[in-house]
This record gives sequence, structure tokens and C-alpha cells, in this order.
Amino acid sequence: MRILVWHVHGGWMDAFVRGQHEYLVPTTAARDGWGLGTGGRDWPNVVEIAPEDVADAGVDLVVLQRTDEAEAAATLLGGRQVPTVFVEHNAPRIDVPDSQHPFRDHPDMVIAHVTHWNALMWDCGTARTTVVEHGVVDPGPLYTGRLERFAAVINEPVRRNRVVGTDLLPRFAEVAPVDVFGMGTERLADLGHGDRLVGLGDVAPDPMHAALAERRAYLHPNRWTSLGLSLIEAMHLAMPVLVLATTDAARTVPAEAGAIATDVAELTRTSRLLLDDPDEARRRGAVAREAALARHSLARFLGDWDALLDDVVTRHRRGRHNPSPALEGSTR
Repeated sequence: MRILVWHVHGGWMDAFVRGQHEYLVPTTAARDGWGLGTGGRDWPNVVEIAPEDVADAGVDLVVLQRTDEAEAAATLLGGRQVPTVFVEHNAPRIDVPDSQHPFRDHPDMVIAHVTHWNALMWDCGTARTTVVEHGVVDPGPLYTGRLERFAAVINEPVRRNRVVGTDLLPRFAEVAPVDVFGMGTERLADLGHGDRLVGLGDVAPDPMHAALAERRAYLHPNRWTSLGLSLIEAMHLAMPVLVLATTDAARTVPAEAGAIATDVAELTRTSRLLLDDPDEARRRGAVAREAALARHSLARFLGDWDALLDDVVTRHRRGRHNPSPALEGSTR
């Protein structure tokens, strides 16, 4: 089928557009948030399309990731009714646990949460919901851990601070230097931790994966975000992981994959163990990779999305709203 989808979250898109469909991605000369196109990525199934050409492109389904996209899609489609799925990437931030989703009670929108935690915490009312957990392209077991340093991937760590656990990084930096990859990491220098907390900037996926794999362990100090794709990628790399046990992390990370706890002292103790014992770090990293492959493989992710998309289009064509056997147990 032909799917209209904006390029918003690059990591998620990198997996989503590897399915068997044709993905129409709005593209403008500005290459901004409403017209990024492929963003320079090699996505063979993606067709960059000018917004003014969408109405005549034969779109079968729309996948939204921002609430404003609902109105934008309706405009681009010229009012034509097309089945729609909204991907909810985020955990609620206001009035938890009574947070009402922006598309609560929407009669024609399917809300696809990326974690069961999100599905649990958002009040979606009578809107149909499902969960399609993350999948990633396997970068391979690249882990060497040869550098006695820790790694994290956090976009805008200074601005987002406590949400992503930036304030916790100095505690790990007391054990070993922490290298942070991501947008806005150059501002970490302003925090005054010198060469113990280093921002390495926004690095393309392949060189970043290689660099991560050289560090002894991966840190995931996020207090309140959806399960990070970078964590899942680090586990695929066979890195041992040190994870704050919040939101849906416990569903993905077994204790033997490194450490998972809400007690930061426990995590820093384990970080010292991994630093001092490279063999134990490798053993735990192997557990992490096995767990990631079991739950977050690309094949499983694309299979779940195919089932959802087929169901949504079939319902739209039939004009009915009864649960489909293809999604029993995962939708309502």
C-alpha cells in the first residue's frame, strides 16, 4: 500500500520504512520538520513527494506522529477520507495518571503506542488503541568495550535535564568518563565537569554504533521518557546496559543484561564492576543482545505493523468498527 508519513523520529522511521510498502514522505526545499524527506538516509522504499502532489498520489493510509499532522494530512489529501493511525511515541507529562490523549474518543483514529507503559498511562477513552513495540535494524554484535568509558545517547541533555537523567550522569562520571552522543550535547561543557562528562554531538548511526561499542557500558538514566531506541540499539550491539527502572524499561531489560534499578547507587556499583571486570561486561552484554533480539527484532516490528495496517485498511473499506481477529488481545 501507499503510506503517507512525515519524517519526524529518524530512528523509528529507519525501521518503519523497511517494510514492503511504498512510503510517501513530504519533502520541501526548506527540508524542515514539515518537509525533511529522507534526511539523506538510504531508504529505497521511500518516495519523496511535494506536498502539492499528495492529493493525486493514491494514498491508501496515513501514519501520523504529531497531533498537528491530522489537520495537515486532511489539507494535503483535499478532504479525501483515508484510514489513519497515530503513533504515540511519548509518555504523558501532565496530570498523570489522568492524562487525556489529544485523540481521546476519536471515532476514526487508531492510536498505536510504542510501549505498554504509554498505553497504560494515556486515557484514550473509546478510541481504538494498540501497542506496537519498537524494533530496530540490527547493527550486529560490535561490542569490544576496550575503552574504560561509559556512553549515553541523549538529545538536548541540558534543556531536558531531569527528564532524561542528565543530573545523574556526574555520579557515573565519578567512576569513569561518560561520553554523550546526541543533539545539543555540546552544552554539557557548561555544566563544569571537564573531561569526565563529554558531549560528542549528533553522530550518524553507523559511526555512532561503532563508537558506542568501544565503550565499556551503556547508560540509560531516563526518568520519564518512552523506551529509547538508542538503548535497544546498544543492547543489539551486545553492550552491557545500566538502566533506570522507570516507564517500560523493565519489560525490555533483564537484570543480567547489566543492571536495572531505581537505586542509582546500585547502578553505579555495577558500573564499577563492569569497569573492573571486562569479561563480566562481555557476558552481560551477550545477555542484553539476546534479550533485544527476542523482543525488538526488525522482523517482529514489521510483522506487527503489517497486521495493524491491513486491519485498519480492511475496516475502513468495510465501514465497520467491530474488533478484527487479526488484532484481538492488542486493541480495544
